[in-house]
Amino acid sequence: MGGAGVLLLLLAGAGAGVAWSPPKAKCPPRCSCSKESTLCEGSSELPESFSATLLSLSLIKMGVSQLKAGSFMKMPSLHLLLFTSSTFSVIEDDAFIGLSYLRYLFIEDNKIGSISKNALRGLRSLTHLDLRGNPFQCDCRVLWLLQWIPTVNASVGLGACAGPSALARMQLNHLDPKRFKCRATELSWLQTVGESALSVESFSYQGEPHVILAQPFAGRCLILVWDYSLQRFRPEEEVSAPSVVSCKPLVLGPHLFILAARLWGGSQLWSRSSPELRLAPIQVLAPQRLLRPNDAELLWLDGQPCFVVADASKAGSTTLLCRDGPGFYPRQSLHAWHRDTDAEALELDGRPHLLLASASQRPVLFHWFGGRFERRTDIPEAEDVYATKHFQAGGDVFLCLTRYIGDSMVMRWDGSMFRLLQQLPSRGSHVFQPLLIARDQLAILGSDFAFSQVFRLEPDKGILEPLQELGPPALVAPRAFAQVWVAGRRFLFAACFKGPTQIYQHHELDLSA
Repeated sequence: MGGAGVLLLLLAGAGAGVAWSPPKAKCPPRCSCSKESTLCEGSSELPESFSATLLSLSLIKMGVSQLKAGSFMKMPSLHLLLFTSSTFSVIEDDAFIGLSYLRYLFIEDNKIGSISKNALRGLRSLTHLDLRGNPFQCDCRVLWLLQWIPTVNASVGLGACAGPSALARMQLNHLDPKRFKCRATELSWLQTVGESALSVESFSYQGEPHVILAQPFAGRCLILVWDYSLQRFRPEEEVSAPSVVSCKPLVLGPHLFILAARLWGGSQLWSRSSPELRLAPIQVLAPQRLLRPNDAELLWLDGQPCFVVADASKAGSTTLLCRDGPGFYPRQSLHAWHRDTDAEALELDGRPHLLLASASQRPVLFHWFGGRFERRTDIPEAEDVYATKHFQAGGDVFLCLTRYIGDSMVMRWDGSMFRLLQQLPSRGSHVFQPLLIARDQLAILGSDFAFSQVFRLEPDKGILEPLQELGPPALVAPRAFAQVWVAGRRFLFAACFKGPTQIYQHHELDLSA
């Protein structure tokens, strides 16, 4: 006789020799009742007309399809509840609510593949739970159960997995909860911002998140803010900037600077000294050096804010501009005559570094030494790199290198140089951008000819793995991505060259629910 039968006899045995039965109306059909225990077999529904003082209930070969919330609210005194050889496969949240005195729960040899994560809520006195003989699917739906068992002072019998095939016949209590990846990430479309854009940056000003877009065809840097009433982003202000390729913000207290890097007509610095004022042009930046800017980055050197502007012309020069009084002035020319396409500021070994990608040679790494940038090394095996972006994870520094055709690359710093870690096929890519959104280290590889690929860094493997595709008709020829956190929600902006900017919302999905 199984453990359930022994306990049933123990609870019912006191009155075994007494021919007692309650009034017939209180013992449901297909059930046999004694003073404190009842056994029902073959019923197509859960019986309800029991004494409120019932201590033991055994249900055998029941034809019910699920145990719903509050199924046993009329039996608050139960100490033992047994299900065996029944057909139901679903146990809903709060199925056993109200059974605060229940000590023994047997759900053996039924069709249970999963149990809702709040199904056992309210079982404060439970000392034994038996789930053996059920065809459990050992996926994210059982994770809560594996995590719950160590937290309760009860013995638990779980049985074996029925699936998936890789885990079939494995004992549930031998499963490691850490093996389950039960949190999913998804980006869903939210809003479109008209006009093509080449860059997008997020920044905080006066405690509120802002976004700035470089829109070359509209000839402006467009600043957006969150509209709490409409629950969407709306324009706040714009800066006139024909042929702009990058709009780089810098916030110093109430002072806001905007560097507008322009292909033609000279790059400009705009400024406002308080939120009540509008942005106004204050300076033309290095007109003899910046002939065809392609990118601009902000960095801090010796406590001073600086911009580096990558110049892509044969006659121009990538230039470092640092603050001096009210404006920004050239501090150093770097990498002349190499038609630079991208600049990336990063920190390695506790010191500022600068990485320049070029149309004419491999990316070059500079380090800050003696008040100027000095060449440190280049990146081997990295020809035809259009742009570079870095991220940090697990104490390591990684690079995402964008190649237009061929394989874009992920590299990791080993203390002396960047070493190849991973290659990912590119199809007309101008951006391979890492983004830390919530707990996820993502990287998005844009494409002009196919779907853009969203990857997530898997810490256990140390590599990027595919997560999601973003593509036409919404996302066309992306050039930059930026994330914004506002009103408890996370958003991803995608600046597109051949279509309007797209805004996505970041969702976290619990697959164990």
